[in-house]
Amino acid sequence: MKFTRQANANWQGTGMEGKGTISTQSTTLDKAQLSFKTRFEEGVGTNPEELIAAAHSGCFSMKLSFVLTEIGFIATSIDTIAKVTFEDGKITLIHLDLKAKIDGISEVQFQEAALNAKENCPISQLLNTEITLAAALL
Repeated sequence: MKFTRQANANWQGTGMEGKGTISTQSTTLDKAQLSFKTRFEEGVGTNPEELIAAAHSGCFSMKLSFVLTEIGFIATSIDTIAKVTFEDGKITLIHLDLKAKIDGISEVQFQEAALNAKENCPISQLLNTEITLAAALL
């Protein structure tokens, strides 16, 4: 299967005082506000690190679902928080915090499946940074 997705950004002004917007092909984001404040402080809008966290948590959760299906399990719920750390001008760490409810799976099977998903989800493979994982069965 091959497909292409797209998003676009518009920026006006300087890095610190300027402002911009981000939109996605699906229009889930439609001219979402982007600024120095939304990225480096606390402001209304989004930022690249938050979007990477959203993409990574979604990709990992879906990959885990596929891995579980392959070994004969269906998750009741998979909840993943991705925490992206930006430090000294680069992303230095992404921590995945997984909590899942999966009937009948052993702790060993669960941890192996979670590690497989972490290593093999397309977003994990794309990123050049340390990725850590804490996985808990509920």
